Amino acid sequence: MKKEELSRRIREVAYLEGDFTLRSGRKSKYYLDKYLFETQPDILSALGKAFAEHVQASTTLIAGAELGGIALAAAASLAAEKPFVIIRNAKKDYGTGKPYEGKISDSDSVLLVEDIATTGGQVLEAAKFIKSVGARVERILAVIDRQEGARENIDGAGFKFESLFTKADLNIAG
Repeated sequence: MKKEELSRRIREVAYLEGDFTLRSGRKSKYYLDKYLFETQPDILSALGKAFAEHVQASTTLIAGAELGGIALAAAASLAAEKPFVIIRNAKKDYGTGKPYEGKISDSDSVLLVEDIATTGGQVLEAAKFIKSVGARVERILAVIDRQEGARENIDGAGFKFESLFTKADLNIAG
């Protein structure tokens, strides 16, 4: 699927208007429901392929934060033929008690995928965890940058940020 078609499909299935509160606590007149686009096979497959194009020779691992990053990391993993890891929002209190699922080591070079970046808060938490185990975050790659501070916050924290689309690419004003 070409980029223009993918952006059209994402907007078509996931763009909602109304009064919304975002994870960051900010209020918005529009909402991009990541689960509405991540659950569409054609979109998820195309996103996996688009993420895979950003995998470098040095990339050893793809990571995604729960919950929205899981499907994206899996799709990218399949397309790039690289293993993936799931970064938990909170350490589980049963089983192994790990704050992640999969394998990650201090020798890994990680592409961290994100669904929608507003301020970058959740993905920054995941990036800091990856760094805390000694692995290197090559870049953080979001499907959509809402252009509300994520880039500045992520860059300011010392990580490289890119997005496949911005709200402008999806023809969203405001």
